[in-house]
Amino acid sequence: MTLADAAPGARRDRDGAATGEGAALTWLLAGYPVWWALGMGVLAIPLVAALAAVGLLRRRTVAVPPAFGWWLLFLLAVTMSLANLGVDPPGTVPGPWTANLPGAAFRIGFYCCLTLIALWAYNLANDGRYPAVRLIRLLAYLFTVTVAGGLLGTFAGGFEYTSPVEALLPESVAADGFVRSLVHPSAAQTMTFLGYETPRPSAPWGYTNTWGNNFAITSVWLVVAAFCLPTATRWRVAAAAVLALSLIPAVHSMNRGLWLGLAAVAVFAALRLLLSGRPGGVAALAGAGCAAALLVALTPLGTLVAARLDNGHSDDGRAFATERATELVVEHSPVLGFGSTRKTLGSGDSIAIGPTPECPRCGGRTLGGNGQLWQVLFAHGLAGTAAYLGFMCAALWRFRSDHSPIGIAGSAVLGLSLLSMLYYNALVTPLLLTLLSYVVLAANRPVEKA
Repeated sequence: MTLADAAPGARRDRDGAATGEGAALTWLLAGYPVWWALGMGVLAIPLVAALAAVGLLRRRTVAVPPAFGWWLLFLLAVTMSLANLGVDPPGTVPGPWTANLPGAAFRIGFYCCLTLIALWAYNLANDGRYPAVRLIRLLAYLFTVTVAGGLLGTFAGGFEYTSPVEALLPESVAADGFVRSLVHPSAAQTMTFLGYETPRPSAPWGYTNTWGNNFAITSVWLVVAAFCLPTATRWRVAAAAVLALSLIPAVHSMNRGLWLGLAAVAVFAALRLLLSGRPGGVAALAGAGCAAALLVALTPLGTLVAARLDNGHSDDGRAFATERATELVVEHSPVLGFGSTRKTLGSGDSIAIGPTPECPRCGGRTLGGNGQLWQVLFAHGLAGTAAYLGFMCAALWRFRSDHSPIGIAGSAVLGLSLLSMLYYNALVTPLLLTLLSYVVLAANRPVEKA
């Protein structure tokens, strides 16, 4: 599908966006705020994955997108690493293999679910049954959802309630911190590293870092949907207003990873535009960046940025977890890792296992909890890491010559994933959005023939 085909495809897209074979994918993305409000959130993903599996089984042939073999190798490494769930690396909290099973099952289960959804979406797009334009617009729509949730978290950070799903759970289960993050809707996470309580937007994605990751991914597709596809002028004006408004929660999130990611995407896009001989696009991108910088610098947002940059509260903890994870894998299980994350005996601040009133940041650190790269390395070893990186890099290489807006945007998301894996965990929704971006990129058929 080329951009020249987008206008008639867009007209066809209005008929059957909520019906037909890909309806479940539409309802998953378009209805995500509802799933979050009900307390389902990512729990809706396995339901759609089951429908995706049925859809794939009914097909006579299943098309596989470029570089997908690397992803299958990654899944193989994830599965094989389960054999090491019972291994207790030195300096970690010991326990039976069953204690590590829930986290491992969660990860491998969602990796498989996202694989099924991505493969199903690609086959539908490949057949023309689910236009790539629809996916682009749904991803752009999710940016507006992210901004709306961010504004809620900025101005009503204390907003939270017991969801219907949470109310149905036994009290002991609902009280678990991880379960609560999945089923308890809240607008923000409250932090105190600036010396006072500060809400950092998280709705509707559960965590502030996940919110920032999804903000960066979906912002790319809003720009494509609004300014590169045939769109009414009023929608372009609305998109520009949303982008300007998004600066408020983006700054209030105090998410340095988000700021770095947006800057990296802008540089990447500018380079690709230059290579394709479009200096006008570079000028427009530079103008938008300068306008955003001025808006931040000339408003109280600039003070908040400066305060955040002066308070790197998580730096020491991340460095400690990264160093320990790398050492343990290299020395004790380099090939397949340990199957899941582990808690350290103490942290870089204290040898105590848990936090205390005098040292709230003391205690065990989660090895593999400070970035997708470190999680994959610790849990699935060098084999899993090589396959994961191989998938991202092979896809980037495969589409290196696609200088269309879709090609640049899809490649930018893959490049962003390689950068953000240093400090963000990708599972669940950021990886879903990344794989769907890969699907859009792979469905750009003229590029496949190049």
